Amino acid sequence: MIYPVARRLLFSLPPEVAHRWTLGGLRAALAVPGGRRAVAGLTAAAPRPVQALGLSFANPVGLAAGFDKDARHIDAMAALGFGFVEVGSVTARPSAGNPQPRLFRLKADGALINRMGLNNQGAEATAARLAALAERPVPIFVNVAKSHDKTLSGDAAIGDYVRSITLMAPLADALVLNISCPNSGDGRTFEDPELLGPLLTAVTAALGADGPPLLVKISPDLDRARLEAVARLALDAGAAGFTATNTTVDRSGLSTPVAELDAIGNGGLSGAPLHARAVETVRRLRDFVGPAVTLVGVGGIRGPAEARAFIDAGADLVQLYTGFIYGGPRTVRRICAGL
Repeated sequence: MIYPVARRLLFSLPPEVAHRWTLGGLRAALAVPGGRRAVAGLTAAAPRPVQALGLSFANPVGLAAGFDKDARHIDAMAALGFGFVEVGSVTARPSAGNPQPRLFRLKADGALINRMGLNNQGAEATAARLAALAERPVPIFVNVAKSHDKTLSGDAAIGDYVRSITLMAPLADALVLNISCPNSGDGRTFEDPELLGPLLTAVTAALGADGPPLLVKISPDLDRARLEAVARLALDAGAAGFTATNTTVDRSGLSTPVAELDAIGNGGLSGAPLHARAVETVRRLRDFVGPAVTLVGVGGIRGPAEARAFIDAGADLVQLYTGFIYGGPRTVRRICAGL
């Protein structure tokens, strides 16, 4: 009952300011004696244990990458009920990202558009923060992308990925290779099979036999042939599964006026409009890869119905970000209760 009022206040602020205020307030609440217990009492999710990737999850609902880029808020997200947390995207080089404004709300669509530019403090800083954790309340996934530098291409781009992977492998419960957000330096993404094969070879060599499981994050904008080509390459290289999906560049069917979208400019769309396409991507992947491969469904989850749609399509785990922004701190609790 309180969050709709708080959301009106937060949504009156620029999105990145609201994000900082919210996380600052949550950290302050958890720091008060008894604060964590009080927060967890309001938001704790019903247990729904899941086994995947050789890991145990109290529930299948995770926080998607992009919310906690620098691994600063893992304990807070665990207190809000998330069964696992994905940090990043992490890049080998620190990056301030694109100029602001770079994050936009589409309130009529329950969506966001972002062109953040992979802003993060870099792999070394995140690795140090993860190494210093006193405890791990939930499994931690680390999303790795190429540094935000269009001059990086070919072997240099692959080396950039490998640098991050090498730093993160001892500290992550699972690694997520973000191949659809960073470009390769020549305008293509690493979802191009010609580029993806060498990247996967280098990454899996860096991980070695004892490294954490590797997931490959898939764009929702691939046609079936391209999707299957990417999946085949990833599995042949030893990937344990896939995260489906990243944001989309497709803005068809939105309720937000075209003039407002034009004023926003470029960026990836997340949230409710992405849901059907993301579920279909999970379904196609499951049909192609069979039952043994782990799939993480992400895109447009607002409540138990959307989470259930992913699970019915073949997802083992699900994630949300935009739905959490719109739904508030009890979102995971509602989803798990519905499941």
